[in-house]
Amino acid sequence: MHLSEWEDIFRLDFNGLWPLLAQAGRLREARIGHGISLCVIINAKSGHCPQDCAFCAQSRRSTAAINTYPLLPREQLVAAAQQAAAQGAARFSIVTSGRGVASPRERQTIMDTVTEIRATTPLKVCVSLGIVDEDFLRDLAFAGVYRYHHNIETAASFYPQIATAHRFEERTATIRAAQAAGLRVCVGGIFGLGESVAQRYEMARIIQELEVDAIPLNFLQPIPGTPLADRQPLNPLEALQTILAFRLFFPDKQIIIAGGRAGALRSLAPLMFAAGADALMTGDYLTTKGQLPAQDLEMLADLGLHAHREAL
Repeated sequence: MHLSEWEDIFRLDFNGLWPLLAQAGRLREARIGHGISLCVIINAKSGHCPQDCAFCAQSRRSTAAINTYPLLPREQLVAAAQQAAAQGAARFSIVTSGRGVASPRERQTIMDTVTEIRATTPLKVCVSLGIVDEDFLRDLAFAGVYRYHHNIETAASFYPQIATAHRFEERTATIRAAQAAGLRVCVGGIFGLGESVAQRYEMARIIQELEVDAIPLNFLQPIPGTPLADRQPLNPLEALQTILAFRLFFPDKQIIIAGGRAGALRSLAPLMFAAGADALMTGDYLTTKGQLPAQDLEMLADLGLHAHREAL
């Protein structure tokens, strides 16, 4: 797909999208049939992040009122994973705030947690632990981590407007290091930060070059106390166009609709599957509320779809 074709998608009105939605829906069905893969995340370590990401309530630039706490104990993380499995999730991701996990004690807790979740549930265990070294990535692979999640967030050309405490190249280097360690990678970003349509295309091209396994699409949910608190969110049609553009650009990759989807898509939410989404983050996000798994399962049933138990 060329940039001009990508931009054409964002010029179409609702009626003009239908032929492309039909195409995207067929691509989704060819990948996963009528099943939709569900994932659940847990904010395993919250707040006090020294990074300065403009969208994040946990960063040093934020004055948002959030709960802050150190790494949760293994027992609590395992219990959350078991609950996620009972709710139909295929994957469970352990997410920590901060630049990365450097403490040997925290690393061991995460490794032990991964081992126990794999032993007691059918879940695929993912982690999102920031910028970490290759030795730890190899340890995670040995422990059986399914995917390392590490978003690039936005296009390289727009990244300095979002974060300056680390370089964009550090993010891509971490992704390549995770792949070298034998891990699958889950890499996406956030839309509605103020980026242009062309920069969304630039971001897609970078993800393509990284040869990732899954692509989570998040939508900015402006949080009071963050630098982007006054940013106008994407309207539902543009959010749907974004999903559609990524499915057509990545016909063979898992497209996960993640944070901010309820506010961005609103009444158009069921059409995300017509636009090609084949996976869904359900439950709460890091510092904001999401949709209850029971509500998502009801939506899938209403559409003749079902939770796909085995992660792709």
